[in-house]
Amino acid sequence: MRRSIKNPIRLILIIACSTLFSCATTGQMQLKSRDAEGYNNRGFAYCEIGQYDQAISDFSKAIEINPRLAPAYNNRGAAYLYTAQYDQAISDLSKAVEIDPRLAQAYNNRGWAYIKMQHYDEAVSDFDRTIEIDPRLAEAYFYRAVVYSLLEEYGKALLDAIKAQKLGYRIPLEFLDDLQKAAGTIDG
Repeated sequence: MRRSIKNPIRLILIIACSTLFSCATTGQMQLKSRDAEGYNNRGFAYCEIGQYDQAISDFSKAIEINPRLAPAYNNRGAAYLYTAQYDQAISDLSKAVEIDPRLAQAYNNRGWAYIKMQHYDEAVSDFDRTIEIDPRLAEAYFYRAVVYSLLEEYGKALLDAIKAQKLGYRIPLEFLDDLQKAAGTIDG
């Protein structure tokens, strides 16, 4: 008797779960087909796990649906940055700041792309703008410190590295030591 009751309950639960899953999947597919934010969010998730081609595809779909979605351009630019496609990254990141001039992360990402292309003056300019918009974005100080160190402006680099560290960014100790020695604040 107990066995006969248990099986129908299990069957009902399986059917209910299947129906709920089917409804959720159908709703999700409908949402994705017209929702730029959904594609942007899924693209971001792909970036987080290193699947940059899929991310670029989703960001492109988001942009196709909503060509004024600045975060999608920023995110696709970052994905291009991760895949060493620097010209495409700069193009997308420039479009992001054209659409939303207050999008600090886009300036920050474009600054990093400029570092990769050895366009240091443009990088410093973008990190300056990032910090102007969001003075709490610690990585902008760190990236600007990297540029200053490449330009052999060690005092400025050290100040930015310390600021980034105070804001919670984990600075490699070797980098800090090298900056301190180069800036003449400690003996080498």
